[in-house]
Amino acid sequence: MKPLIKIDFVSDVACPWCAVGLGNLGKAILELKNTADFEVHFRAFELNPNMPLGGQDTIEHLTQKYQMDERQIKVNQSRIRDKALEAGFQFHPEIRKKVSNTFNCHRLLYWAGQALGLDKQAALKKELLNTYFCLDQDLDNQSNLLDAAKRAGVDVEEAKKILDSNAYAQEVRHEETQFTAMGIHSVPSIIINDQFLLQGAQPPEQFVHAFEQLLITN
Repeated sequence: MKPLIKIDFVSDVACPWCAVGLGNLGKAILELKNTADFEVHFRAFELNPNMPLGGQDTIEHLTQKYQMDERQIKVNQSRIRDKALEAGFQFHPEIRKKVSNTFNCHRLLYWAGQALGLDKQAALKKELLNTYFCLDQDLDNQSNLLDAAKRAGVDVEEAKKILDSNAYAQEVRHEETQFTAMGIHSVPSIIINDQFLLQGAQPPEQFVHAFEQLLITN
């Protein structure tokens, strides 16, 4: 029997580096598929928990947040697009026009992980990232979230019931508080076997090295 490696992937759907990190993690898992089994849980983190519905213009938001000018922001976005393409995501040329509220996304992901299984949660996570970064669609628009659910093979009617209710709101808030209390203030943060932490959009080889070291020591 192959050893099992548990991964808690703490991230936000509105984080482009989380998409890069996820794509690179997937490559590492594929490389080691004959060596170990992997169990990936997607955990909630909001970069902008107070973002109102309707969002904010991305350039405006980033210039305010990082005290950078528009030229610098666009240079960074070009770099992110290149890294995302290497990781398997073809980002929209503008990456995203607006910064959206993502709380409903996290409620859907929590529901998928609990009720439908980790494979469906992973499929939904990928499609929500595609919605935001590749299709450049708002994440606070329910229709866009339901389209993502459909592409992920998730029951759209059940997903709509979740969105029309307050289901899993308390659970998501608890999860966010839990990881913040652990000292996680940036994403992606990848917790391995509840013991080891990798932060940032690591390249595939770094993930492979970390997993191989874990397998050696255990």
